[in-house]
Amino acid sequence: MKNLLTDISGVRVGHAHDAAIASGVTAIIFDTPAVASIDVRGGGPGTRDDAMLKPESTVEAIDAIALSGGSALGLDAAGGIQAWLAEQGRGLRIREAVIPIVPGAICFDLLNGGNKAWGRFPPYRDLGYAAACAAGGDFALGSVGAGLGATTANFKGGLGSASAQTESGVTVAALAVVNAVGSVTVGDGPWFWAAPFETANEFGGRGLPPSFTPDMLSARLKGGPAAASENTTLVVVVTDAILTKAQAKRLAMIAHTGMARAIYPVHATTDGDVVYAAATGKTPIDPRFGLTELGMVAANTVARAIARGVHSATALPFLGALPAWGDRFG
Repeated sequence: MKNLLTDISGVRVGHAHDAAIASGVTAIIFDTPAVASIDVRGGGPGTRDDAMLKPESTVEAIDAIALSGGSALGLDAAGGIQAWLAEQGRGLRIREAVIPIVPGAICFDLLNGGNKAWGRFPPYRDLGYAAACAAGGDFALGSVGAGLGATTANFKGGLGSASAQTESGVTVAALAVVNAVGSVTVGDGPWFWAAPFETANEFGGRGLPPSFTPDMLSARLKGGPAAASENTTLVVVVTDAILTKAQAKRLAMIAHTGMARAIYPVHATTDGDVVYAAATGKTPIDPRFGLTELGMVAANTVARAIARGVHSATALPFLGALPAWGDRFG
């Protein structure tokens, strides 16, 4: 176990980003189509093909997921990933037509100091293609891919991942792009809200503070009262369990609990928080107790992935950029 999303066999992850624009793309590639669904809880989401993932919709499985910066302009990233998949002959076949199925979601990173004057066409389609080309079993965390330009209320955000197994041996893993309006730390200290779920000091081993002060529990919001839709945490949960689309939807819903355990506050009007849940269909589970246990472990894994994203991040090299957690406490 590498404590990464790619601990699920048949899943690969790739990043592509541009340091000058301080934004990027992360591609999650499934070697064979995966059953998937989505649950959106934020008030300002930006998604592509989310209706297709509803349990009542016809398409049963997907080939990849695109996560991107760039706000709505970043939705082009999925097209680049589709182009790479089409070159591999991958996609839904309807007679002679082959259509790669790539839902996607974006976060807002357009005000982080990078140069967004990219001309007529945003770079996200090309970044999506490059991310798919780079997909493999190992991938970096922190200020990379879709997490390059991410920020939180008080520290640099980033991309994190974690994995775990249920007592019955089902594997579940999460990848998170942390660009939240709220804070992932308790106040401005070194403690992560996700501390109770930490494994092997994976985000510093600081635990929780000995007591909570009113200041720690006060709101820390990115941009203050005038904050626009500058936020969003994107999560992908993948398991090797055998699930239906309806069960994948329930897994995504339960996994949102991990956001609430790791971000304060969460699911705000200016967040676009989304969880994708996908299943590669290897291990059968009980449809009631087994799915509930899987959701519990998935939620804990999401919380850990979010904390790891901030813990691993590095500050952007721009005047006034937020410090990284490691700059203060590493």
